[in-house]
Amino acid sequence: MKILIKHKHRSNIINTVTCMAGSLLILMGSLSAPLANANNQPQLLDQVIAIVDDDVVMASELRDRIQQVKLNIEKSGKTAPPMDEIQRQILDQLILENIQLQMAYRAGVRISDAQLNDSMLRIAQQNRMDLIQFKEALERDGVSYNETREQIRKEMLLQRVQQGNVNQRVQITDQEIANFLSSKEGQAMTAPEYRMLHTLIAIPSGADKATIASAKKMADTLYQRIENGEDYAKVISNYSQLKINDLGWRKAADLPSLISGLATTTGEGDTASPVQSASGFHLVKLLDKRGDGKMIPQTKARHILLKPSAIRNEAATEAEIKALRQRTIDGESFEELAREFSEDIGSALEGGDLGWTSPGQLVGAFQDAMDSTKPNDISPAFKSQYGWHILQVIERRDKDVTDDIRRNIARNHIHQRKYDDELQTWLQKIRDEAYVDFK
Repeated sequence: MKILIKHKHRSNIINTVTCMAGSLLILMGSLSAPLANANNQPQLLDQVIAIVDDDVVMASELRDRIQQVKLNIEKSGKTAPPMDEIQRQILDQLILENIQLQMAYRAGVRISDAQLNDSMLRIAQQNRMDLIQFKEALERDGVSYNETREQIRKEMLLQRVQQGNVNQRVQITDQEIANFLSSKEGQAMTAPEYRMLHTLIAIPSGADKATIASAKKMADTLYQRIENGEDYAKVISNYSQLKINDLGWRKAADLPSLISGLATTTGEGDTASPVQSASGFHLVKLLDKRGDGKMIPQTKARHILLKPSAIRNEAATEAEIKALRQRTIDGESFEELAREFSEDIGSALEGGDLGWTSPGQLVGAFQDAMDSTKPNDISPAFKSQYGWHILQVIERRDKDVTDDIRRNIARNHIHQRKYDDELQTWLQKIRDEAYVDFK
């Protein structure tokens, strides 16, 4: 079976688990030294094949990587490139990995077991397994689970190093975003998406008028029941000959022509009137849409934060924040008190102003307190992971964030494209600057 491992911003690393297109195969007898020759004379089991700055690449590493590639190529049925090209590519990859891992260690980058466990769980879930099933699947394929963990840890380190060094090299201007959004590619990429349910009341080829009329009556009856409040799925499931097709998230241009028009004219949660085609009558329900007219509630608030410390314990901090709340209730300016007392560096100079925030942006305790406070009121003192707060809700609104969503899609696309280019440039730079001595 194939085990899928996904990582964002992957470097060109041959994975121990993924069967990759274009995998490389090499059989190098010189790197597969036996334990002893015909005369039972001991031979060298391993040797340094390259010195890379303060570390080395061993022949065993190259040999193991070749074996990994050999297994992958056998599974995929691909044809191997020439031997000298294979050896050069694999060795270059090992050298680049070595350079980046040294950078990670020097910078103190570490991947904790908890972070690694989370990644392993996500990979298992991508393959629709739990961790136990994932481990068993690897072992059935002859792959060590522990070795896979360490390979994933290494790749996470490489990604951290790459992102830390390459992201800062990627600059995106507002004009670039505007240009992309106005392009055909940008318009297609940011077009709204629709999720629809479809049911066909079929008409046999060459059906007579009576058969067509019967199918139409059935479609109209089903539609009327749904319009009267019955659940679409329950209504359709009462008829064994009918099937509900979930079309998934699609742009209108990617839907069948008969349905694409309904996507843009049907309200969310509504079912369109039956539509006839040569194959029968179609019942279509719009479950949801995204990327068009997306409204979200937003709140504008200000707050004051006090943090417990060595000279002010928890109880004293709570008492002080409550005293500040009483001062605001007695008429003192919340903004001025925030400028003087708040220990939130990011907002204190702005009078505690947090700007407009959307659900999910703030920690749970803060979001709960904000949601339960009326505009212009002062919340009771409450505690979050950062300390003790009071907040004042200034205003609430519903905002159409369609344009924000489209701009984010454009920014992410441009960033990925630039990132890939900058990554290759950076990798070449660190390779050129490294001390590499082949043995």
